[in-house]
Amino acid sequence: MSTMLRKLIMAAPLVGGCCAVQAQTDAPKYEIGVHVGALVYQGDLTPSSPGSFKTMKPAIGLSASRLLNPWFSVRANLVWGKLAGDDAAYASPAWRRQRNFNFNASVTEVSVLGVWNIFGNNGNTERRGFSPYLFGGAGYSFVNIRRDWSKMNTSVYDAESTVQAGLNADSAHGVPRGMPVFPVGVGIRYPITSSLSLSAEAAYRFSFSDYLDGFSKSGNPVKKDHYTS
Repeated sequence: MSTMLRKLIMAAPLVGGCCAVQAQTDAPKYEIGVHVGALVYQGDLTPSSPGSFKTMKPAIGLSASRLLNPWFSVRANLVWGKLAGDDAAYASPAWRRQRNFNFNASVTEVSVLGVWNIFGNNGNTERRGFSPYLFGGAGYSFVNIRRDWSKMNTSVYDAESTVQAGLNADSAHGVPRGMPVFPVGVGIRYPITSSLSLSAEAAYRFSFSDYLDGFSKSGNPVKKDHYTS
């Protein structure tokens, strides 16, 4: 066996060991996520501004993140879900069951978010314990809204009432097919393995439409509609 061949054979394990160690120290640059949760509607058909869990609906989503550095990342989100509101779900105030508006909508939301990892451990496969983070960004929601006022008590809300006048304006306005949204939220992550984590997060969507539920003039035209997840 030649001297050169013997040197190559002896060096091979050293080269392999070097490469394996280097691969383990490379921090990941991308993450993917699968989301399961719920959407909560906030608008004219709920008794309080935070919305109501009585009419929350399921949602699922996918995400892909690019880690920029230990503190910041950019995340693309795709969410599918439903929204609903129903006056009849609330016994107080009593007028809600007399007005008896309801709606439901399917939602497909796409958004791009900036994410701040407060502990600055993005890409650290050896991290332990909980990691909190904040996020915000912009997106667009494609919606299919179905509103219903057929159960309204017309003996209470007759043709002379302000609700009926507002309803005439709303029915002439129509409903949007989509709207810009601006999600902001907070989350916390816990690592299960070096490549798998569980997260819990809450997000609020700002919007500039009062027709997410299909009603505005017949409800509260001063406040816009929103939803959370």
